[in-house]
Amino acid sequence: MKDINARLDRIRGSAEPLKHNARTIAALTSNPGCARRAVLDGAAVDKQALAEHLGFAIPFGMSNFALARGNAFEAHVKANGCAQLLRLLREQLGLPLPEVSYDDLNSVAGHETLEARYLRSRQLLAHAADSNHDAGTLFDHPLLRIDIGGRNVYLEPDLIAFQLRDRFHVVEIKSFPIIDRQADGSKVAAAAIQSSVYVLALRDLLTQWGADPELVSHQVILVCPEDFSNWPTAALLDVRKQLTVVRRQLARLTSIDTIMSTLPAGLTLDLRPDETGKATRPVAELVDALGQLEARYAPECLATCEMGRFCRAGAQGQSAALGRSVQEDLAGIDTFSVALGLADGTLMPGAHQLEAAQLLRLADALRQECLGGVA
Repeated sequence: MKDINARLDRIRGSAEPLKHNARTIAALTSNPGCARRAVLDGAAVDKQALAEHLGFAIPFGMSNFALARGNAFEAHVKANGCAQLLRLLREQLGLPLPEVSYDDLNSVAGHETLEARYLRSRQLLAHAADSNHDAGTLFDHPLLRIDIGGRNVYLEPDLIAFQLRDRFHVVEIKSFPIIDRQADGSKVAAAAIQSSVYVLALRDLLTQWGADPELVSHQVILVCPEDFSNWPTAALLDVRKQLTVVRRQLARLTSIDTIMSTLPAGLTLDLRPDETGKATRPVAELVDALGQLEARYAPECLATCEMGRFCRAGAQGQSAALGRSVQEDLAGIDTFSVALGLADGTLMPGAHQLEAAQLLRLADALRQECLGGVA
């Protein structure tokens, strides 16, 4: 593992490693067969900076205004020892907490290193899991860890509440509003898949010390502003479906050491920044280096990966560029030129292309018939 981590550090180069979060992991699971993304995320490469230097930048992430609003709302919910959150847990969700202890895990005895915070979080969560008392405990920004493609990645949920009835509940605080008990469906779905990553990581942690992973509830507490105010309200999200999806997709991820064994030993994506931080690596050289990492582009990548535009340019002429459904229909046919040749009969299909060739010729015949009818 040390050798793999050293090679991943070399691939990243001189830049500081980019911190993973549940959002990036949820995006990673959307395309588990992409070796390029697996290596870039495994090496904690800043894909946004990489795409910008290549000339294929995509606006990604939250705006500064949205970040400031989200931070302000989270601070409001957690003010005075999470007073607002406790009100929601008691009054709206039926989770009584007669006694509460609050642990702020943003730092540990003045130390903010990931390992120190993780070890302290692990210690406190283990104590809470083994406790026979009914007191509830709130853990602010605990640090969890999950294996992604053979490499440990740290995660930082907003808050974990160990409630009565011996159940942990992940609390996700979002700044999008719930209006008349309704919220934007896409934003709720994104919150659910991100929260399921936290639930899975916490269950894995409990399993490591022999505790029952079912101590972690599949119901996540989503806290959002109510209507058009800054007053928080809460709802329960059942993330069992998302847990199944994330667990299955992570299991399908190619092991990072398998990918690394096929790469040149000296491969690096270092941007070679100068004293001012400006990247000086020749673009052509960087493109050649990225060419060593096999990509699995699909149109969905434009919404989930900072490298989407770059990979789309590299996928021109390939069936994958039209989406996974087209790629599956054209199983065994990777390029447009071959598909067109099979459709018009200028190419003879191989044994594995017979079914796709029949469909293509039928589609071509229908197209010609329609065009003839218009004429």
